[in-house]
Amino acid sequence: MIDLRSDTITKPTQEMREAMAKAIVGDDVYGEDPTVNELEKTAAELVGKESALFVASGTMGNQVAILSHTERGDEVIVDTAAHIAIYEVGAPAMFAGVQLRLVDNLLLGNTIDKIKSAYREEGIHYPVTRLVCLENTFNSGGGTIMPAEKMREAYQLAKDLNLKLHLDGARIFNAAVACQCDVKEFTKYCDSVMFCLSKGLGAPVGSILAGDQEFIKKARKYRKAMGGGMRQAGILAAAGLVALKSIDHLTEDHSNARLLAEGLSQIQGIKVDLERVQTNMVYVEVNDAAAFISELEKNGVKANAVAANAVRFVTSREVTREDIEKVIQIVSRIAATTN
Repeated sequence: MIDLRSDTITKPTQEMREAMAKAIVGDDVYGEDPTVNELEKTAAELVGKESALFVASGTMGNQVAILSHTERGDEVIVDTAAHIAIYEVGAPAMFAGVQLRLVDNLLLGNTIDKIKSAYREEGIHYPVTRLVCLENTFNSGGGTIMPAEKMREAYQLAKDLNLKLHLDGARIFNAAVACQCDVKEFTKYCDSVMFCLSKGLGAPVGSILAGDQEFIKKARKYRKAMGGGMRQAGILAAAGLVALKSIDHLTEDHSNARLLAEGLSQIQGIKVDLERVQTNMVYVEVNDAAAFISELEKNGVKANAVAANAVRFVTSREVTREDIEKVIQIVSRIAATTN
């Protein structure tokens, strides 16, 4: 089976498994796991922040960040289609007690104007606008990259308005690799950043939340409150350290996504916006996504229907160039029999 549903399907490499087996561990809730401490120090330095926190998932990282930046009753500006708004189970309301100010095209449109329009001036009738959340790369946007300059402008505006800016950078290393730049070119324009170790980077579990020392001190307590205080977590952190040494392999994922997109774009009945294929995702438009997914699976391919007529393919280290060529042939056959 060729699995293109997500880059979360990646399995730990042999090097990761060996590192996990040999990991020196301690009780991380007491701050005594040397491997977790090394991962947090390495990750913080990598993204240019003072401190970092190892968390169980990207969702936990985002929610701990929101808790740490806000007070109950505050408002958070976020894109209508952002992961935080759609795929995190209403957690901002559930845990932080905040209201999301959903903004159409915050990420793909004129971000500065969108933030200005969504920001609420102080008034007795209104919640306090406290936080802006951006997402880079943007999943629902097709894995698109928010340029560093656009992030800089948003960050400066946030500071001018006395707001904090959190970056959902689950796939921020995809952005950095695609732009051939240091990841700090993006992460220097936010107060906090979350990135995943368990997507394209290939670790089995975990994400990182990074920010200044005071922020991470607060975040560590909220992580504990959410049940995220793990004990001998160095076994997991060891794989994360290996993952951070193999970021460059994401280039191959991007190359495979481009190959897939260009191949699918030549097939009648399949629409692909090639301009949005910037990293490891390919969104295609079809007549009936559910039927299309069903036919793919019958032919040994897995993908995700994300709308009634839209399908998402995601490349990862589990998928080879030969797999991609095979998928193009399979889709061509399916399209020939259904159009």
